[in-house]
Amino acid sequence: MPTPEITEKLKMLPVKPGCYLYKDKSGTIIYVGKAINLRNRVRSYFQPSANHTPKVRRLVQNIADMDYIVVDNELEALVLECSLIKKHQPHYNVRLRDDKHYPYLCLTMTEPFPRLIVVRRAKDDKNRYFGPYPSSRAVYATIELVKRLFPLVACGKVFDGRPVQKPCLYYHLGQCLAPCAGLADKTEYLAAVKDVGDFLEGRQEHILKRLRLEMESAAEDLQFERAARLRDRLQGVDEVLQRQKVISNDFIDQDVIAMVEDTSGSGGACVQMFYVRGGKLIGQSHYLVEGTGEEAQSDVVQEFVKQYYQNANYIPQEILLPENFAEMNIIQSWLRQKKGKKVEIHVPVRGDKKKLVEMATENATHALEQMKAEVRAKLGNLESALSQLAEALGLPESPKRIECFDISNTQGENQVASMVVCESGEMNKQEYRRFKIKRQDDKPNDFASMREVITRRLIEAKADNPRFNRVPNLIIVDGGRGQVAYAKAAMEEVELHVPLCGLAKQYEHLFLPSESDPIILPRNSQALYLVQRIRDEAHRFANTYQAQVRDKKSTRSLLDDIPGVGEKRRRALQLHFGAISKIRTASIQELAQAPTMNLKIAEVVFQHLHEHA
Repeated sequence: MPTPEITEKLKMLPVKPGCYLYKDKSGTIIYVGKAINLRNRVRSYFQPSANHTPKVRRLVQNIADMDYIVVDNELEALVLECSLIKKHQPHYNVRLRDDKHYPYLCLTMTEPFPRLIVVRRAKDDKNRYFGPYPSSRAVYATIELVKRLFPLVACGKVFDGRPVQKPCLYYHLGQCLAPCAGLADKTEYLAAVKDVGDFLEGRQEHILKRLRLEMESAAEDLQFERAARLRDRLQGVDEVLQRQKVISNDFIDQDVIAMVEDTSGSGGACVQMFYVRGGKLIGQSHYLVEGTGEEAQSDVVQEFVKQYYQNANYIPQEILLPENFAEMNIIQSWLRQKKGKKVEIHVPVRGDKKKLVEMATENATHALEQMKAEVRAKLGNLESALSQLAEALGLPESPKRIECFDISNTQGENQVASMVVCESGEMNKQEYRRFKIKRQDDKPNDFASMREVITRRLIEAKADNPRFNRVPNLIIVDGGRGQVAYAKAAMEEVELHVPLCGLAKQYEHLFLPSESDPIILPRNSQALYLVQRIRDEAHRFANTYQAQVRDKKSTRSLLDDIPGVGEKRRRALQLHFGAISKIRTASIQELAQAPTMNLKIAEVVFQHLHEHA
């Protein structure tokens, strides 16, 4: 039965299109849906006679509150639903796993001489994005190939065409036009940028045709060095083209989508995509989709298409799918609106297009099996490492939650501590915590600092602070007998005892508070690899925080006295560069490109920083 609050809201629902959001007792959004008629759709969930699936029944049981958003038409509802699902990742929705770890290539078209760089997010700006790529290895291999074939800025720096340095080796190798030295012809450079865009989109034939004409023209004008460079570039592009497989005689751009569900009960599926450009297969990617349990395959494909193309950098002329779904017409209209041209969604039943979908399905099966095998191997190693560690430390069972602490300072100043958490062998960054050391001494004292941070952490656990109320099965401190002794003293002071050990850097020995001799794990031990990984992560997290504290203090003192740089510009510089060291090493042109800055103020900042270096 719906709660009284929901019953009242059901009475007020409009007969209009829109999106509805269901929330649980904690206020977390657990499901987002859309409807042409909000009143009929939302009320259908709470009808006693409704024949819901087990998944929907569980959803209804967990609904404690609801909201809705009214829009003008079904297309607007579709766009809003995609945005809300991506933002909130509701538990009961089919979800395309967050793609933040997939790299993109970005052509920085907003700069005078665009660069090709790697980014983790495709933004809605005037730059051009390509991807996502399945791995960092793939994206950096592509960058190296582009560097070899096209004379874009290879060093990654921003230049405006004015001479600021001598040309580097890339210029003398013919792999850069040297805008850094003022030698680059902007027309020629932008032509190379266009070639890079066509190349990354799989349109190499256009590049070959233009390069061949330019090469012949240069040879006729007796510009033999330029003709030779064009010839080498032509051969490189042609070599790439020969490696691509012709799989369609339509010579149009297509995305081929296939899906395979995981039948092991994980509630997930693997979606395989082939990217066909001009009839040639230029790449492929696979994606994990979560929350697919008890959902029809057509519904899973439908949700994937909506979420994938919501932020896709390119929409092809044709999309091939394994089966029809309910919202095919409205999604096709939405894609046509996004592209500004005709987009067709087809479910082929025979011929070459059907074979393409079948080939994608076979690849999806192999990708899913490979991922499952990798997960099984990883879990096996983690379980082995935890059991070895428990045996070495004399613990009654494998430690499910391990916390590791490290201290960081700069000659006794800006003292901080880190707490990282490993759960079931995996680092859980949401549980990481950091501390500023409160005690102030003339000399750094890592022992006393360790005692302070362990004391504070355990006091918060006893006070049932939600951020610290999960008591670990094992605490690791970065250090040897001294750090362990002080951590043990903290536990006695708080009267809360947790299994404890220290990991000393020099020989990677483990120290227990009750043992005089260290525990020496075998060098090839999975347990040793695990504790080293945890300790190194604690060290990284502590050093990162300490650098932030130090830079914040340093930035404040360095930028405060610069004429013309007020609070707004100081904040803009800090956000743009991230660290004082990067502000120091930035050129005048790079400083001028920061928000709120101009060339005149950039020159003042540059001069001040180098006078006070």
